[in-house]
Amino acid sequence: MTHRTERLLTVGALARVEGEGALHVRVEDGRVADLRLAIYEPPRYFEALLRGRRHTEPPDLTARICGICPVAYQMSACRAVEDACGVVVDGQLAELRRLLYCGEWIESHTLHVYLLHAPDFLGLPDALALARTAPQLLQRGLRLKKAGNEIVETLGGRAIHPVNVRLGGFHRLPTAAELGRLAALLRQARTDAQDTLGWVAGFEFPELTVEHEMLALGATTGYAIDSGTPTTTGSGPFPLPDFPDRVREHQVPHSTALHATLAGRPHLTGPIARWNLNGSALPQELRTLAAQAGLGPMCRNPFRSILIRAVEVLWAVTEAQRVIERYRPPPAPAVPVPARAGTGHGATEAPRGLLYHRYELDRDGLVRRAVIVPPTAQNQAAVEADLRTFVQSRLHLDDAELTRQCEQVIRSYDPCISCAAHFLTLTVDRGRRGR
Repeated sequence: MTHRTERLLTVGALARVEGEGALHVRVEDGRVADLRLAIYEPPRYFEALLRGRRHTEPPDLTARICGICPVAYQMSACRAVEDACGVVVDGQLAELRRLLYCGEWIESHTLHVYLLHAPDFLGLPDALALARTAPQLLQRGLRLKKAGNEIVETLGGRAIHPVNVRLGGFHRLPTAAELGRLAALLRQARTDAQDTLGWVAGFEFPELTVEHEMLALGATTGYAIDSGTPTTTGSGPFPLPDFPDRVREHQVPHSTALHATLAGRPHLTGPIARWNLNGSALPQELRTLAAQAGLGPMCRNPFRSILIRAVEVLWAVTEAQRVIERYRPPPAPAVPVPARAGTGHGATEAPRGLLYHRYELDRDGLVRRAVIVPPTAQNQAAVEADLRTFVQSRLHLDDAELTRQCEQVIRSYDPCISCAAHFLTLTVDRGRRGR
């Protein structure tokens, strides 16, 4: 009779991520036999809830999917419905949307950098420990996050689940005084963002190289955020209406979130994909600062994504400044978006990656079908594959240290589990059993 050794790691609740998820690893005879990143939040059913709704409703309803990145859902929904209705929003209204989106990038990325991910690199258990050991650092992060929140509140009507966004533009335009107040906040935010990049550049990054194909929006000019053409590192750009044929979703038994593949294989979207595909579109000043921080033209180490997020915060601050400086009030807060039958596609770059919406409308403008593909769902299969490689090379670690490092890997992708679902309890079971 032969025997095999078995080692089980169970992370019952992942810490410092948005939403509820768990990690299960089974090792047999020195090999990772099974690894599952389980999403156990209840399904959200938003795609079903949208059916039968008026074409004006998806921006407000989908904003409730996430309290961290509601603007991404609103903008993707607006673009998809406007596409179905044959309307293009451009000029200063498009610039104001971009400003709103910059606010979300600033506050979301700053939250991740300071409160969720930085403690891993500093050997701290959480952000409360950072507040005790380096309060000035946390104060800088909170000040920077506040600048992003103020932009979202000013343009969106409130900082969480904005209510001022509508098809065709906004219900209300910002006043000159409100934009002046934002400009004053952004001057300090620019200094804070540059100091943040310098700070995270000093972190020590574990080694992990990923080879997945990457997907992000690409723009003809500038850095893509609120519009663009889906582009991959392997086959290049493809038309947005082809997204459902390129990115396929499927259910897995251990997760309430769908997994997605690109051309049948795991892929990554998010900061690393944006940097690898669009980093050359950043202003020269930012590319120089990124190089000084240690970012090369290509990055395939997910631990270094915190560097890219810091660069993107600095970019979002400077882009917000540009929009405010050049702003001229449009004649109306919105353009008409009359209902008609059609199918529309919309995609924007949420902080965590490409977010795709598709809506089918009938002639009365009622939603007959809705499809929403969030970035975290797209990334899950790749994250599981990366974890398998990571764990296999670190089986010599004890359970506590291996668990800590696995969580750090997961946090480097900044998963928004609640979006994907359409501290630690660790149990270890070692033993030998016959077969």
